[in-house]
Amino acid sequence: MPKNEIVSPDLGVPLGHFAQATVAGPGRLVFISGMTARNAEGGITGVGDITAQTHQVCQNLKVAIEATGGTLDDIARVDVYVRNMADFEAVHAVRRQYFTGVAPASTMVQVSDFVKKEYLIEINAIGVLA
Repeated sequence: MPKNEIVSPDLGVPLGHFAQATVAGPGRLVFISGMTARNAEGGITGVGDITAQTHQVCQNLKVAIEATGGTLDDIARVDVYVRNMADFEAVHAVRRQYFTGVAPASTMVQVSDFVKKEYLIEINAIGVLA
């Protein structure tokens, strides 16, 4: 499902890799639960390494959206939870590698804890499929 970025001259330019707003639809909505650096074998990829964990999270998002018949381009919104906001640039550098078209709308917040102490990042997503 194609999505379009909405850009307003009345808003500041985004600091990271995300759209101020996106428009997608009509279509089927896909809600992807929070993905962590948990790999297919059940282990945690990149313990202590935000870049490796972000790659694993993006791969997990890719697998989840593809299981619905979509692609990463169909993801219109993400919520990103990080252990340390100092990782902002590293997270966005990885996101640019996966979200190569119109970037999804996004919120990124720092949290105090995750289900596993080794997790550094978690991302949930909303996709719109044709």
